[in-house]
Amino acid sequence: MNTTHAAHVPEPDRHHAVLLGIGDYRPRRIVTNEEICRTLDSSPEWILRRSGIRTRCFAGPEETLADMAATAAGKALADAGAAPDEVDQILVATMSDVGTAGTGAAADGLAAEVARRLGTAAPAERVSAACAGFTVGLSLAAASVASGQARTCLVIGVERMSDILDPTDRSTAFLFADGAGAALVGRGTEPGIGTTVWGTDPALREAITVREEPGRAAPVIRMRGSTVFRWAVTHLPGIVQDVLARSGVGPGDVQAFVPHQANLRIIEAVAESVGFPAEVAVARDIVDQGNTSAASIPLALNRMRTSGTLRGGDLAVLVGFGAGLTYAGTVVRIP
Repeated sequence: MNTTHAAHVPEPDRHHAVLLGIGDYRPRRIVTNEEICRTLDSSPEWILRRSGIRTRCFAGPEETLADMAATAAGKALADAGAAPDEVDQILVATMSDVGTAGTGAAADGLAAEVARRLGTAAPAERVSAACAGFTVGLSLAAASVASGQARTCLVIGVERMSDILDPTDRSTAFLFADGAGAALVGRGTEPGIGTTVWGTDPALREAITVREEPGRAAPVIRMRGSTVFRWAVTHLPGIVQDVLARSGVGPGDVQAFVPHQANLRIIEAVAESVGFPAEVAVARDIVDQGNTSAASIPLALNRMRTSGTLRGGDLAVLVGFGAGLTYAGTVVRIP
């Protein structure tokens, strides 16, 4: 049974939370379906039909989580015209930071390293909400800014999903990829981040897992793909409609729909079910980027900005969902 909550930002009698800038990082290596099929018992055509993916990005050894996150964050700061010493808080969403597993190292080590690379002493914390991590981070950042606890907050989604893949797993090997996206949240004169609708379906807590397995050097991701697909096409349309309603807009009042880039069939089925008009742009970043978990929404959002699909002042509805099974959605105004 689903439990859904609306995370209301404190009354904006002091501050409005808005997006000030967005940045991203896409790894240099492009991996085709043909390359995936060298180790996966499948075909490029099957992968395309199943997921809509033609290519995906895999990070090289030098493109670490910290490198990609700091680069995307630096671009978001530059986009906002802000300096690192103006950042009051850093939230890093990831599910692939498995380097500290079993070592006793601090779980927030990645977030602290990102802060160090940016040259700021701002408190840095990890957000563990899998593919919903970026939208959960936005909600936390908006609450901090609106309450006056912070003037600015960097929200970063970063993944090296290739580190936790089993290249022979027909449920996951062709889906996941690497990258980073970031947004700077700060104060504005009008509301720029709507009420966040989030929740969980604990009955599906085992549908997506990342665990250590005998004989493997690192934890590995496993997914019941058909279960996740059915949940998404059944429940996400209602969640998106709730997000729109709580933000006081309808499907025709936004300029873009930017869901987690999990699967092209899910994206298109949900967009159709919600009833977005033809003029509303739908993010399809997954086709050549793959599923980058917590990084997928900011990557897709920034591509729509830089391509001219979205302009400053436009509204976009964001919704992430993933392991847990956790989901979170909101409406944002493009900086």
